[in-house]
Amino acid sequence: MIRLVGLLSLSLFGSAQAVDLLDLYKEAVGKDAQYAAAKAEYLAVQERLPQAQSSQLPKINLEAGYDYNSVDADSTFSTGHRDYESYEYGVTATQPIYRKQNDVAIDLAQLEIVKASTRLEIANQKLMLRTLWAYSNVLRARTNLGTVRAQKLAVSEQLELAKRNFSVGTATITDQREAKARLDLVLAEELAAQNDLRVSKEALQELVGGPVSENLAPLKMPVKLEAPMPNDIALWVQRAKEQSLEMILAQHEVSIAQTRVQFNRLGAAPTVDLVGSIVDSYAGNSTFGSGSDTTAGVVGLRFQVPLFEGGKVNSETREAISQYDKSALDLEYVKRKVAQDARVAYLDYTTGIARIDALEQALLSTKLQLESTKLGLEVGVRTAVAVLDAETLLAEARRDMFNAIYDSILAKFQLQAVTGRLIEADLAAINELFVQ
Repeated sequence: MIRLVGLLSLSLFGSAQAVDLLDLYKEAVGKDAQYAAAKAEYLAVQERLPQAQSSQLPKINLEAGYDYNSVDADSTFSTGHRDYESYEYGVTATQPIYRKQNDVAIDLAQLEIVKASTRLEIANQKLMLRTLWAYSNVLRARTNLGTVRAQKLAVSEQLELAKRNFSVGTATITDQREAKARLDLVLAEELAAQNDLRVSKEALQELVGGPVSENLAPLKMPVKLEAPMPNDIALWVQRAKEQSLEMILAQHEVSIAQTRVQFNRLGAAPTVDLVGSIVDSYAGNSTFGSGSDTTAGVVGLRFQVPLFEGGKVNSETREAISQYDKSALDLEYVKRKVAQDARVAYLDYTTGIARIDALEQALLSTKLQLESTKLGLEVGVRTAVAVLDAETLLAEARRDMFNAIYDSILAKFQLQAVTGRLIEADLAAINELFVQ
């Protein structure tokens, strides 16, 4: 009889040229739409700094005007009708000397850039997590399909044995019918497992933006996952509150909201500008005598204090204060959320390690049970149904062990993500758990 352990192992392991987790992540970096959108946003926000800095630089304008004049005059100095042209052109320049709001606008732009940089880091971190999730889902689906197919072969072989034994009179029709019923159920499970594999492949292909090799690197068995260090859930929770990118982003939001309050309040602040202009004016023969052609230059300071803006400044300030209150509340929410996420990831990971150890023992026990049941069938003290049950238990134990490993790897990576910055080296370390 074919051993399920051997069959399942063959179904899981590929050649040394398999595509691994790191390969797929590098592919996704260039093609994933969510990451590309975050990168585009970061590049767009970077332009806010030169825009804000431009408010500190001089503004230079070229101005020109032309008029055609038609005048009827009746005065002591002149009478009659005159038509004449006049025009002027010149250059004006304004250099801000004191505009406090402009300084705050630069601070605001710098904060926005830092926030966008953090958002890009988060997008990259999420891309790593999504790549690992999609990759492990394909391997998980393949494991499940391999389990079902191994069961199908075992049940098919048992059915043939039941038929032979029935034909020679050493078994009843019941054994044959029970094996056939079990085979029908396994065939239905195989269809479902095949569909799960197709769906998981589609998700991975969507992530990398194209077809994915059928030869994905499987787990490198045996997998040994170490307990988290430090092995203290409270320390991991504290680390999440201090180092989580989500917390850092929320803190940036608070700083931006606070700065925006200051910016809006300065809408009513006085301003001082250095202004200068040079203008050339010409007028033809007017009603008062000969024409004129003059050039004038002016340099001076312009002091301005907004007295009434229709309530706009006060309204914008109140809005900014409310947004600041919201960002402070959001920060508190994120603080609680990352703490909870850290607890869940820590417990999932530590429980997963213990579960893997337990399932390894269960796998050894089911192997021994199967061997004993087969021996019992040969000597006539166990039935074919008992062998099928033992085969099923072995296949399910192996499948559950692989699933526990995938779950634990995901939990480990999630714990790293929620408590700090994930970098490619972290993903490379996870990648070492798979056959290279």
